[in-house]
Amino acid sequence: MLLHKPTFESITPDFGNSFTYQRFDEHHVNDNSLWHYHPEIELVYVNGGTGRRQVGSNLSYYTWGTLILVGSNLPHCGFTDELTGNKSETVIHMKTDFLGDTFFDLPEMASIKRLLQVAQRGIVFSGETKKRVGAMMEEMEDQSDFNRLMTQITVLNELATTKEFRILNADGFSLLSDVKDNNRINEVFNYVKTHFKEEIPLEEMANITNLTIPSFCRYFKKITHKTFTQFVNEYRLVHASRLLAEQPMSITQVCYESGFNNFSHFNKKFKAFTGQNPSDYRKELKTVLE
Repeated sequence: MLLHKPTFESITPDFGNSFTYQRFDEHHVNDNSLWHYHPEIELVYVNGGTGRRQVGSNLSYYTWGTLILVGSNLPHCGFTDELTGNKSETVIHMKTDFLGDTFFDLPEMASIKRLLQVAQRGIVFSGETKKRVGAMMEEMEDQSDFNRLMTQITVLNELATTKEFRILNADGFSLLSDVKDNNRINEVFNYVKTHFKEEIPLEEMANITNLTIPSFCRYFKKITHKTFTQFVNEYRLVHASRLLAEQPMSITQVCYESGFNNFSHFNKKFKAFTGQNPSDYRKELKTVLE
């Protein structure tokens, strides 16, 4: 699912707990696949299967499961559905101050504090870290509240000290917590979702947000850390990535179906965005999925 209007998700820990822990499997399916955001930090381990990660403006595919950390107010889609084929999914939500206002200011917590800051861009973990931490997260299901909290701190420390990770977004993509700003930016996202195949004039965006054109440009960059033109192009490129992966259409068709009206410009932008030209991207993805 591509950049739909992100919805705000309210997450409340169970009574007597400082964070939420959920475990999903074939009998208890995680149906939260919508494009959404929340102030809580989210840690997800998908055990096995093949699926799609969409976090901020980053879209990627995974095989043999995934371990991912999503920062506060960073928009993302669910990572599993009925086609993923995973064994289970473990999801942990925690507030940035779930251990108190000053706990992460302790010198022993410095590396974890940095980890949670970097999570604003989304982090995916791989290799032995994914296996080891994923197993620890699954074991938490049967632990007492105290031991579960201790394991959670250990998990964060493991993630903070590993080198087996990749940052998903070059820039931050978090939303402000003010409700008025969220409603305003949601209108912009929703308009882009509906009209990204067309030319989108800044005048239209300024009208939608009740701002002047310069004010809109400053406002949009403050929230997304991107210019509006960059955001629209990245939206189109994410859509192109999906078409290349899932639809048997020609690359020229993908170009125009994604809102680009110049094939050489599309090729240049796609390579800058993914590191590969569209043809190589499709070939490599096909090989991975097979």
